[in-house]
Amino acid sequence: MQSDDARYLKRKVKAGRLDVHPTEQALVVHYELEAAILGEGMSTVLSDKKECQKIIRLKSLHSNTDIAALAEEVVEKCSLIHKSKLPEVEQLIYYLQNRRKEAGGSSVAKERPQTAFATEVLNVSNLSSPDGTLEVASLAKLEDYVDLLYENIPEKIRGSSLILQLARNPDNLQELSTNERILGALARVLREDWKQSLDLSTNIVYVFFCFSTFSVFHPVIIQHKMGSLCMELIDYELRRHDQWTDELEQRRRQSQNEAASPSEETKKKALADFERSARKFALLTKKQDQLLRVAFYLLLNIAEDTRLEDKMRRKNIVGMLVKALDRDNTDLLLLIVTFLKKLSVFRENKDDMADMNVVEKLPALVTSSNSDLAHVAMKLLFNISFDPELRSRMVRVGLLPKLVHLLDDPKHKSVVLGILYHLSMDDRVKSMFTYTDCIPLILKMIMECTEDKVPLEMVAVAINLALNKRNAQLMCEGPRLKTLMQRAFHYQDPLLMKCLRNIAQHPGQTKILFVEFIGDLAQAIQAAECEEFVVECLGVMGNLAVDNMDWERLMKEYKLIPWLRSHLVSGRSEDDLVLEIVVLLGTTAMDEACANLLCKAEVLQDLIELLKAKQEDDEVVLQIIFVFFQLCKHPASMDYLIQETEAAAYLIDLMHDKNAEIRRVCDNTLDIIGTHYPDWAKRIQLEKFRFHNSQWLEMVKNQQAMDAAAAAEGEDQMPYYGDDLYGPSCLYQPDTMDDFDFATSSENSSRASSRPRSSYGQDLEGFMDAMGRPLVPGSKQLDDLNKKLGVLKMQQQ
Repeated sequence: MQSDDARYLKRKVKAGRLDVHPTEQALVVHYELEAAILGEGMSTVLSDKKECQKIIRLKSLHSNTDIAALAEEVVEKCSLIHKSKLPEVEQLIYYLQNRRKEAGGSSVAKERPQTAFATEVLNVSNLSSPDGTLEVASLAKLEDYVDLLYENIPEKIRGSSLILQLARNPDNLQELSTNERILGALARVLREDWKQSLDLSTNIVYVFFCFSTFSVFHPVIIQHKMGSLCMELIDYELRRHDQWTDELEQRRRQSQNEAASPSEETKKKALADFERSARKFALLTKKQDQLLRVAFYLLLNIAEDTRLEDKMRRKNIVGMLVKALDRDNTDLLLLIVTFLKKLSVFRENKDDMADMNVVEKLPALVTSSNSDLAHVAMKLLFNISFDPELRSRMVRVGLLPKLVHLLDDPKHKSVVLGILYHLSMDDRVKSMFTYTDCIPLILKMIMECTEDKVPLEMVAVAINLALNKRNAQLMCEGPRLKTLMQRAFHYQDPLLMKCLRNIAQHPGQTKILFVEFIGDLAQAIQAAECEEFVVECLGVMGNLAVDNMDWERLMKEYKLIPWLRSHLVSGRSEDDLVLEIVVLLGTTAMDEACANLLCKAEVLQDLIELLKAKQEDDEVVLQIIFVFFQLCKHPASMDYLIQETEAAAYLIDLMHDKNAEIRRVCDNTLDIIGTHYPDWAKRIQLEKFRFHNSQWLEMVKNQQAMDAAAAAEGEDQMPYYGDDLYGPSCLYQPDTMDDFDFATSSENSSRASSRPRSSYGQDLEGFMDAMGRPLVPGSKQLDDLNKKLGVLKMQQQ
């Protein structure tokens, strides 16, 4: 930024929350300071924000102070406190006054309470002075505390404890961060002596953890390489815990062997030795949990920098976290799972968790009595449930019924629904929901929902589950189907109607249950304002391919033909809506009377025009030719299709489409047409011959062109087609031999693989006149021709 650009400095202060000082008789006012440098035109050149605090010390506060008057004075003198916060100020002063009374006038300050800056409160060792009273740390004695770090282990523990007491006060962090001597001494002691004392390691790591709670102090941690040192410490402690466990197991076996002795004295001694070892193991494990907790928390805080997080990943932080999941300390587990949840958003970390079998360790945490731990564990499950392989593992370890059981808990409902949605994406797992209470619970929540739209996660699970036939049958039991239909129509909820559409696709009694709602659906597609809802209603109707359904009466009674035709015009409606209308027409064409009605209403002409416009949309083309297939099942509609429209010619063009399903429906439709119309049977056979022999036809066409050119040059002798007709010297000039491509298809062949404009009816007779009698597939002439073509290809190669 050029210095000439800056013209003005704008300063803006935004007041925040009020709090009491943790140790002093003072109020703490939090506020946000925003400074902006304005250039010409008052445009912002540079801006920055900073979180600040103002401490208001209440020196006159005592047991007889008038709280109301003091609060008014504070509000009047401090511009950061609005008058509307006067009651809150009075309440905080009242709290300070009572806290002073509870202190009993003692000069010893109470331990700093839990704050938003350092949410972890750990036990601090060795803060007592020789006379047994609590020793209070002071910044004035900081040099003395540093000197203690150069003594023996007990003095180092005491010195680090006093420094930790200072570091736990955020007001002291700025001064401590500038003291290179004390930070260097702490880092050195931890690097040299961390294996000798758990208390010493915990105190020093906790000091640096206090710095990690503020991003501005992260360079202090990086400078002294505390992240790398913490990971080495964690790895060592985890391996040491395994060693302790093995030793305790050996002593337990030894105690059991000695307990088998007939001597009562030996039994008692063996039992006492094992109990003493177990108590020692429990004490060491408790201290180790404390150390691991503060070390992991420090790494979690500095992992907000993705570069540092990537370095941790390369040093196997995921493996350490997953291994630590075997421990029993709830607070430590909560921190570990939170860390894993943060790491799981990256694919590499997720893959590492999969390799470490993290899924197998989570069921116990999901069912934990600690709701916070269970909730974070489920969030971790949600993050990794995007992986299909990990979803399969979740099902194998029995997580599905456990998650369904937690649906009733409002705290966990949202994240549980997210996991169940991912699990319901797998077809194999859909059937497993039948053996749980998931479907009744989901439907109950949908029916009791007070909002206009059902929550997305909830209805998404129902949509997926409805794709399974047995699940769909459960959704239709009793009054459930009717209640769902009523809610869907009342709120015009497209997602709920999509769920009903999935239910309606299953054959059998489930499909028949929707017949009683067919009138409501027909009315809704014309009256509903939400187009997505209309699409889903059409989808439900399109799925109702039921025998003896009177579609003609429905079309006439609700006057659906004009509405359907108006939306079949290309470009007037969205493609999804057009597609569902075509699907519905294919379903209604099952009814012979309705098929005749569609022909009389000239719906087929609209479909052919749509076919021309949507020739590149395979799905639309497929559904249109399916309508033709349905019409060909009825004599009257088939006559209309052949005689009054060009549908047959388009079907011939689509016989060789790239889409296999389109080819299949075309072949079935043309087989029906060929059975009833011999002329069209010959044309269909001829087109199949032309496609199969397109290469030979191209060669003949080229030869005819060469003969015509020779005749134009005045050759007296007419061309003679002898046995050497197919020899390369006759058909090709030497300079063009390499340029000829046998894979080049004819104009007619190219047209056969595209859709849908057809000129087949116009050039059929001309082709037959030019070629004479066509070669019949399987005849001797065609076999001889194919042999000569093979020889020609070998010569060219």
